[in-house]
Amino acid sequence: MILTNAKERSRFVRFAIVGAIGAVIDFGVFNFLTNLVGFFKENVVWASVISFILAVISNFTWNRLWTYPDSRSKPVSRQLTQFVAVSLIGLLIRTPLFSFLEKALTQFFTARWSFKPLTPVIVAHNLALATVILIVMIWNFIANRYWTYNDVKA
Repeated sequence: MILTNAKERSRFVRFAIVGAIGAVIDFGVFNFLTNLVGFFKENVVWASVISFILAVISNFTWNRLWTYPDSRSKPVSRQLTQFVAVSLIGLLIRTPLFSFLEKALTQFFTARWSFKPLTPVIVAHNLALATVILIVMIWNFIANRYWTYNDVKA
């Protein structure tokens, strides 16, 4: 559908731009919490969850206003509920995968990384986060397009 329909390609590009904004929020909040707020240095998974939630709020707002402005046959509360449900499933995909990748990459980079000022831990955290963001973005686009915003004509 995306390959043959110009309007769907445009929506996908907008969805990706919104996702990029969400990723900036996600990375920014995550790094703020893990590098500047002492409590989260030892609780990186919780920092990842908090940054994810703030990114979801941004993504819903921008997708509703800009990516799918023609999706108005459903009440905003229903769409928000559906969007959050899709996002929670994304969080269920993301959290264990992030935890696994973060540990493996930290171990890998600790033995091999010597570039300052970035520490092996910062590199591992951000690479793990980037990986899970891409995986969850694919899930989010498909699920939201065909469930949350299924009232929009292709």
